[in-house]
Amino acid sequence: MPEGDTIAYAAHRMRPVLEGQVPDEIRTPHPRHALDRWPERLAGRRVMEIRTHGKHLFLVFEGDLVIHSHLRMTGTWGVYAPGRRWGRSPRVAWLVLERGGHQVVQFNGPVLELMTESRTRFDQRLAALGPDILAEDFDAPRFLTRLRADDPTRGIGEALLDQRNVAGIGNIWKSEGCWAAGVDPWRPVSSVSDEEALAVIAAVRPPMLHSARRGRMEGEPHVFRRAGRPCPRCGSKVRARGQGDDNRTTFWCPGCQR
Repeated sequence: MPEGDTIAYAAHRMRPVLEGQVPDEIRTPHPRHALDRWPERLAGRRVMEIRTHGKHLFLVFEGDLVIHSHLRMTGTWGVYAPGRRWGRSPRVAWLVLERGGHQVVQFNGPVLELMTESRTRFDQRLAALGPDILAEDFDAPRFLTRLRADDPTRGIGEALLDQRNVAGIGNIWKSEGCWAAGVDPWRPVSSVSDEEALAVIAAVRPPMLHSARRGRMEGEPHVFRRAGRPCPRCGSKVRARGQGDDNRTTFWCPGCQR
């Protein structure tokens, strides 16, 4: 699943094309949206803002209309210069916005909806999100409040993936953040101090912000997808095992993560 930095990078690439502009054309090729009349409803409307919160992306049009996207496991956004070939088949394009020959395309996005701006503030799914890991001023007290309200027996690695605690962290950054902070991802939340929880956040924010600007991780992962290889810090063998209800694979070093 694309993590918060991937979504922020997509927004970063879209803004020069669409923000402050009226799209030349809007198309919804997927049959699911054939009757929604988005091209007609959005015709002539300027894109006022493109913003993100965690793994959610919002294209805000004038007139209180917002396209909300969440890519889950299958979706992606592409931004293409004039004449450039798309990265995926046109058959899986759900939304196409054109401006000045550039094309912004969402492929295979299972959550794609047109809603009012006011609804985005009251929608229960969105209101339940924790603080955005990539926010300019990360709300640490709110993160800790959410974390302490979680199941105290839950592993901290699983809790960090819960978007109600903190929005934007996925499996890569959960594993890398716990490693960088020296925190065992299997420890129950109740045994993780506030200082340790914030150390994970402090470790993960800078590389995520770099990725959000550049579109790629700086350097190589330390533990993610390195099961069986030596830990770059202590030399112990990195391990991997499914964690939580979704059985997402956690990578960690049993030698130096306590």
